[in-house]
Amino acid sequence: MQTDKVAQHIVNWLKNYSTQAKTNGFVVGISGGIDSAVTSTLCAQTGLRTLCIEMPIHQAASQMQRGKEHIQNLKREFSNVSSLEVDLTPSFESLKNSFPSTPDTDQLALTLANTRARLRMTTLYYFAGLHGYLVAGTGNKIEDFGVGFFTKYGDGGVDLSPIADLLKSEVYALGEYLNVAPSILKAAPTDGLFGDSRTDEDQLGASYDELEWAMAYTANPTNHKLTPRQETVLNIYTRLNRANLHKINPIPVCNIPPHLK
Repeated sequence: MQTDKVAQHIVNWLKNYSTQAKTNGFVVGISGGIDSAVTSTLCAQTGLRTLCIEMPIHQAASQMQRGKEHIQNLKREFSNVSSLEVDLTPSFESLKNSFPSTPDTDQLALTLANTRARLRMTTLYYFAGLHGYLVAGTGNKIEDFGVGFFTKYGDGGVDLSPIADLLKSEVYALGEYLNVAPSILKAAPTDGLFGDSRTDEDQLGASYDELEWAMAYTANPTNHKLTPRQETVLNIYTRLNRANLHKINPIPVCNIPPHLK
C-alpha cells in the first residue's frame, strides 16, 4: 500500500465531500483505539473543523487515557481540532433502569452493549446537528464488510466512512504513518462496550490478521490443503459473515408490483 498517497486521497475525499455537502466539518467519536485515531487525524488534516468527542459509559481508565492522549496530540498539531467529553454513564443507567427487569443472560449483555453504541451515535448526531458537521465513521473493511462487527444504528450509523475500504492491517500502517501514539498502536483492539477487559479477538474468536486471510481466501479460494486453524478461522469468518448480512447489505425494500398500485 502506498501509505502516503492513500492518506492524502482520503483527506481530499473528506474535504471534497464536506464542501459539496455544504457542511462545516466533522465529528468523530474517540475510543482510544486505532480506527478512531486514524479517522480523526485524517479529518483534522482536511483543515476543516474537527470535533473529537469522548463518550465514556463505565469506560476502562486505560481506554480513556489513550483517547485523551490522542486528542491532546491532535490539538497540539491542528488548530481546527476541538474536543468534548460527554459522560453517558448516567444516561445509560437511567435508560437501562427504565426497561423491564430481565434475567442476566449473554443476550442481555449483548443487547446492552449495542444500546451503548446507539446512545453514542445519538450523541454524535446531536453535536453534528448543532454545528453542521458530518459524522465520520470509524469502521474498517473487515468490520463493515467482512464479519459485520459493528452495531446497526450504533457505530454503523454515520454520514460517511473514510477508512471502510482499508483492512485492519492497513489502518495500522496508516496509523504509523500519521504518528498515532504508540500506546494506541500497541493496544489490543476492543470495542469497550461490555465494561470488561474482553478484546475484539475474544469476541470474534480470531485475530484481525486471521480474518483478513479468510476474507481474501473466500474471494479467491485455492486447492491447497488448509491447516486445522485455517479451517477454524474460515468457519468463523463464514458464520459471522452470513449471520451479519442484515448489517452488511443495504436495507431491503419491499417493492410493490405496479399492478397492485
